[in-house]
Amino acid sequence: MPSKTRILRLFIGLGILASCGAVMIFAAAFLYISPKLPSVEALKDIQLQTPLRIYSADGKLLGEFGEKRRSPISFQEVPELFIKAFLAAEDDRFYIHHGVDITSLLRAASQLITSGSIQSGGSTITMQVAKNYFLSQERTFTRKFTEIFLAIEIERALSKGDILELYLNKIFLGNHAYGIEAAGQVYYGKPIKELNLAQMAMIAGLPKAPSAYNPVANPNRAKIRRNWILGRMLSLGYITQADYQTAIAEPISAKAYGTQLDVDAPYVSEMVRLHMLERYGRTAYEDGFTVITTVDSRLQNSANNALLDGVIEYDTRHGYRGAERHWNLSKDIDDEQRERLSQKLEEIGSIGPWHPALVLNVAEKSATLLLSTGDQTTLEWSHGLEGTIRYISEDRVSYAPETASDLLAAGDVIRVRMSQTEPRHWELSQLPKIQGALVSLNADSGAILSLVGGYNYQKSAFNRVTQAERQPGSNFKPFIYTAALDNGFTPATIINDAPIVFEDSGLGDTWRPSNDNGTFNGPMRLRKALYMSRNLVSIRVLRDLGIGKAIDYIARFGFDPNKLPRDLSLALGSHSLTPLDIVSGYAVFANGGYKVKPYIIDRIIDRDGNTLYRAEPDIVCRNCSTDEDGDLLNPHHRMEADTLDDIINNSSSSEAPKANYAKRVLSEDVAFLIDSILQDVITRGTGRKALVLKRSDAAGKTGTTNGPTDAWFSGYSGGIVTSAWVGFDQNNNLGRREYGGSVALPIWIDYMKEALKNKPERHLKQPDNVISVRIDPDTGNLAQPGQSNAIFEYFRSDNAPSEGFNQPQSPYGSSAGDDPIEIF
Repeated sequence: MPSKTRILRLFIGLGILASCGAVMIFAAAFLYISPKLPSVEALKDIQLQTPLRIYSADGKLLGEFGEKRRSPISFQEVPELFIKAFLAAEDDRFYIHHGVDITSLLRAASQLITSGSIQSGGSTITMQVAKNYFLSQERTFTRKFTEIFLAIEIERALSKGDILELYLNKIFLGNHAYGIEAAGQVYYGKPIKELNLAQMAMIAGLPKAPSAYNPVANPNRAKIRRNWILGRMLSLGYITQADYQTAIAEPISAKAYGTQLDVDAPYVSEMVRLHMLERYGRTAYEDGFTVITTVDSRLQNSANNALLDGVIEYDTRHGYRGAERHWNLSKDIDDEQRERLSQKLEEIGSIGPWHPALVLNVAEKSATLLLSTGDQTTLEWSHGLEGTIRYISEDRVSYAPETASDLLAAGDVIRVRMSQTEPRHWELSQLPKIQGALVSLNADSGAILSLVGGYNYQKSAFNRVTQAERQPGSNFKPFIYTAALDNGFTPATIINDAPIVFEDSGLGDTWRPSNDNGTFNGPMRLRKALYMSRNLVSIRVLRDLGIGKAIDYIARFGFDPNKLPRDLSLALGSHSLTPLDIVSGYAVFANGGYKVKPYIIDRIIDRDGNTLYRAEPDIVCRNCSTDEDGDLLNPHHRMEADTLDDIINNSSSSEAPKANYAKRVLSEDVAFLIDSILQDVITRGTGRKALVLKRSDAAGKTGTTNGPTDAWFSGYSGGIVTSAWVGFDQNNNLGRREYGGSVALPIWIDYMKEALKNKPERHLKQPDNVISVRIDPDTGNLAQPGQSNAIFEYFRSDNAPSEGFNQPQSPYGSSAGDDPIEIF
């Protein structure tokens, strides 16, 4: 008995000694580490790395940039069941301990003493917060003690709810997702408030090993982990038996979701990203900036669709070019080969609506296809085969096929897309080689309403709106004619449309310009020459006006005079400009003579809702409102601030920004005259297809360059100005029957149909010094009484024809000195 007492006393003594030793170790560690501890107060103002987000003017997400996908949320926004799932997985005693769970800690310490390393974490959620925000991931004695002391300090400084909020927003959950809200979007494509119990448990299982338990990469292991957490929730009384049974029966529904954008506007997003990177450096991707653009989501969608449809329409009428590639197939394809082939198709990848498919066999009026999904489908005669013509050149196509084998062969890798008229039916298609661009502005402010730099960003990231410098052709003529109208010409000035030969060293020894159709119409009024787009007249107008004077005048539209050619080819748009340059110039016509500057960023807002930047554009003062100091307020299109604030986390600056008056660069009378002529382009000229809009205020101009290689239409109506361009990146010919009116104008029309919905017509007011006079259409002089073919024409009162005063003609208006005129 005494020996047992001595043994007991020995163990008690050793225990006391061990406890004292542990206290001394902890005390020594505290004295060593405490001076180096970071301030826990910093957690109250912690700045989580949050990606750059870009929105349309009406609050639709256009783009997101940043390596870490994160959407911080408050503790109150987290469903209670989700919190319980994390507690069951990570720290079920969270609400009991004070930052350190002694039981778990002793287990970890025992492992450290016996093995020299920590085998299991023993970390509470609070300790994980300390590690995630302040410490590295290394497993060392010093770091563990630092983690413990920090956890105790965190518990003293913050509430349990604050600690959980920090934890749930910081943790890495795989696939670039940081925080639970981002994980909900990454794995299920929806916010956490819409997740079911099984999905919550799946995400709660990720912190331990985001790769090993990733439901996309390792669904089986992830399911085991999920079910273990559900079992823990049941044993802890967090859920009922019925809840448990329902949840474990749930299949794995996770898949990799990209950022869920509301609108497809990659060219817009890339423009903004580059600007933000230049402005803020790499922090642009981490500091939670929100950028509100001027883009209208409805118009952006319309622009996307219009350009895509126009490109497909052109591509279709020029014929099917054949398979993208050809694979040699064995006669009998087993399941293993089928799987391998579908994987190869997956590697080729879909681009927009075009999906790769392999032709397995061809019947007389159909073909069997293998898709990248591994599924087989039948391409039927009535879905893209019947009536399909074969491409020979841009000017020639073959006859329609009689059988499917005229188009396809087994082993062909082709593209198919879903039928627009019969859903769930695939039809033969191909990736267009042609490209296009469209940009649309608010003519009164320069705000970019929509922008598409190519028919598919995945196919080509090159932004043709801002980067593609192409010849505008006749699209440039209105700027020459405007200069003429402001320098003595009138809409009725007679100029000869006849052959002419120039000896010009800048253009080669001899230059023989011609009209696009090779015909000449003889003497004609300036108005008619522009709406009929007669090249020879344009050259004579420029020659009469003077190249230097014309370039100086054209500079007021925003064009760089140093980049304009100082020869007569300027009249035909031979120089290179971007669609953004062109649409900016046409905005002057659309708004009645004012120069506005295009812009796409309306506001930049920080993570706290403070407005860091707000655009203050030059705007056209038409029924403007002013503040109490008489300064102009910016009336350009934007959402009401209180509506947009819900999306951008309560922006603190909702006052309308100050703006400047746009500078008038055309007089009212000249602006009115050129506008009336550009309206005639649509009512009786090369843009007549646009009559389908049934808008009397619609105006614009086609453009086609030599080859032809570029097709344009730029125009406006209702205060919206838009330019559309179509061409090959390699400057290939479009085809001899293709013009701006056949390729670009249909795109412009389709877009403007949507853009002008509920938009009232807007006409320029006739200035007091502009009068309407009846004239002889052949001479431009005052019409004789009773003349049957007389027409009305607008003139400035100081150069209108009158009785006994003939209409002035261009020095080059007659045929004298020119080649003989041939009229066809």
